[in-house]
Amino acid sequence: MAVVLQVLTLPCVSEVIIVDDCSTDNTFKIASELAAQRPNVTLLRQPVNGGKTKAVKAGFARTTGDIVIVQDADLEYDPAEIPAVIEPIQLGLADVVFGSRFLVRRAARVLYFYHFLANRALTFLSNALTNINLTDVETGYKAFRGDIIRNMIITSEGFGFEIEVTAKVARLNARIYEVPISYHGRTYQEGKKIGFKDGIAAIWYILRFNLFCSMQSSFQRMPAACSSSGACWPQSASR
Repeated sequence: MAVVLQVLTLPCVSEVIIVDDCSTDNTFKIASELAAQRPNVTLLRQPVNGGKTKAVKAGFARTTGDIVIVQDADLEYDPAEIPAVIEPIQLGLADVVFGSRFLVRRAARVLYFYHFLANRALTFLSNALTNINLTDVETGYKAFRGDIIRNMIITSEGFGFEIEVTAKVARLNARIYEVPISYHGRTYQEGKKIGFKDGIAAIWYILRFNLFCSMQSSFQRMPAACSSSGACWPQSASR
């Protein structure tokens, strides 16, 4: 629970939703003890292991904050960088922020070249269909206005979340920012799970959510659109 303790030290964090994806070790027991001690920590346990997308979807539904950010438990992403990631939303400049591992090279563990190429290819294909100029579509650090992510209808599985939300916030014409982040990646021996099949699935999700997904099927209720001044107004569902 080192990652949770680090997150809780941040002044900008008002609540933490822990989603235990049906772990088979002592994770749930340790998380339960922490949640019992901290009133701003909520613990959810998935009935079966469903993968990242189902886990974050369950977590989003329980959030109440104006800004929601995903924090993986493996510390590949440093919680100390959360304030920098959410800052454009706090300033009223952005609706969604991606923490990019490639925008400006910061501290990053050097690992798999083929993963780098795959990420570049997926980002290029996603950008070609969304018409937004991201550098890192597969980043795990994504922050959202709470009303956007809580109203989004998420239907992908596995690691499809990254592609799906990118397509849907792009179609929403949300103001998307990127900020540079560091990255402390893991090897497969250290527990990294994403592989070739996930890359193939990502290509399908890029096509599916950009070409065959309507606005009406993307959001339960249309989030408000915001100008650069921070003024918001309801959006039409026909956009």
